Amino acid sequence: MHTINITGGKTLSGEIVVSGAKNSIVALMPAAVLCDEDVNIYNVPRLSDVDSLVEILEYLNVGVESKEDYMKINPTSMTNKMVPNELSKKLRASYYFMGALLGKYGHVEISFPGGCVIGARPIDLHLKGFKALGATISEEGDNIIIEANELKGTNIYLDFASVGATINLMLAAVKAKGKTIIENAAKEPEIVNVATFLNNMGARISGAGTNKIKIEGVEYLHSCFHEVIPDRIEAGTYIIIGAAVGNNLKVSNLIPEHIYSLTEKLREMGVPLEVGPDYVIVSKPDKYNPVDVQTLVFPGFVTDHQQLIASLMVLANGTSSIEETIYENRFQNLYELAKMGARIKVEGKKAYIHGPTKLVGTTVMATDLRAGAGLVIAGLLANGKTEIQNADYILRGYENIVEKLSNIGATIELI
Repeated sequence: MHTINITGGKTLSGEIVVSGAKNSIVALMPAAVLCDEDVNIYNVPRLSDVDSLVEILEYLNVGVESKEDYMKINPTSMTNKMVPNELSKKLRASYYFMGALLGKYGHVEISFPGGCVIGARPIDLHLKGFKALGATISEEGDNIIIEANELKGTNIYLDFASVGATINLMLAAVKAKGKTIIENAAKEPEIVNVATFLNNMGARISGAGTNKIKIEGVEYLHSCFHEVIPDRIEAGTYIIIGAAVGNNLKVSNLIPEHIYSLTEKLREMGVPLEVGPDYVIVSKPDKYNPVDVQTLVFPGFVTDHQQLIASLMVLANGTSSIEETIYENRFQNLYELAKMGARIKVEGKKAYIHGPTKLVGTTVMATDLRAGAGLVIAGLLANGKTEIQNADYILRGYENIVEKLSNIGATIELI
């Protein structure tokens, strides 16, 4: 396990360029195996989750070539075999191979997926959708077996607008016979990016980004070129850092519409922002207003940002609150933040943060990806040295985070 050490109290300025979206590339790579030729993907972030997916692809005898931010995936010699526990447990997104392999071969065997421990995150919606398409599902220990003689288009209603289920069902339905309609579909930008990728191959998907997605099944998918969208969670992370310790910090290569819920909440806190067509310039204000945040599905306030803005709320003059409606176990970062001096009270799905408080550097632990990023923000704010253990969680979702922060004046190192 890596450790990140930070000496806080520095004012940061300069420019940070946002990388390709983690939550997009981890779906695009499994989606690529549906192609009957090779695919070319650009703006690929270099993350440990990407490395884990390359391991799965190569295990399935899929050709992978990568250089800088470019990746070529060739599934023409692919072998459909069980994805074992030691590969699937490394990341939650391994479950996208369920939809992709089922859609391509009508058969998939995979161990239950892994990832951050932030709640139950059940896959029942995925499995219910696969059954609606005509698949049968069985379990053997920790393994799931999904198979269908023929997948047939149908109407699927999601009880919850799940991003993972929406993408997985799109993957399974792309080559199904007839038309599939997914209602109460999630609307996140990453879903639109995956649908665009599939359409570039020759799929017939419409409605991505709305609550009703229509998929007309096709028999063949051809080679294509595709670009990963900018990472809206990474963009938000650096914007919050600018709001905490920045002086005209420019965060570029982003899509402002994707982070509107965050920038509006920061304005409410009193943070000065200049929002351009593909950038945000942000500085710390003289004082911060307390705010209330409730996490919602897109375009609401994204759950990944609540763990980040919590570290900024300690500076507010008064009591701020966070209500987490997506996951039941996403306040673990707050207990680590309290070790640094934050005054926090957690009551079920709500947390109250009392400010202003001066944080003091100490040893803390990243309990998941965004919790770790929140502690990076806290470490940059704190007086003295902060040691963040279990930093491998952070490396799962942030490309070159230490280098990017060092380049704008932070005292930070990866051990």
